[in-house]
Amino acid sequence: MKVFSLVLLTLLLATLWSASLGISFRSPYSECCYRDMFVRKKIPAFLIRRYEETPPSCSRKAVRVELLKGKKVCVDPEQGWFQQYRRQKELTSTSM
Repeated sequence: MKVFSLVLLTLLLATLWSASLGISFRSPYSECCYRDMFVRKKIPAFLIRRYEETPPSCSRKAVRVELLKGKKVCVDPEQGWFQQYRRQKELTSTSM
């Protein structure tokens, strides 16, 4: 019983310590895009909820796009339609 309490206390302290440092045990690769995840067709702007660039640790440069229904897809940030969408979003967010 004493060993169990010691293990439990150690796990609790490790959890609190890592949370205070902002350390995530989630792999950064779960936020990466791979070849079969990319959407090549233009996504209508009204279907896009938000987007974010993948971390630099990923092997492919990409943007993860979250659609209105919660589905996440990957887009090549060099595609013309996406660059136009991004510019339009930047213009509307700075004009408010």
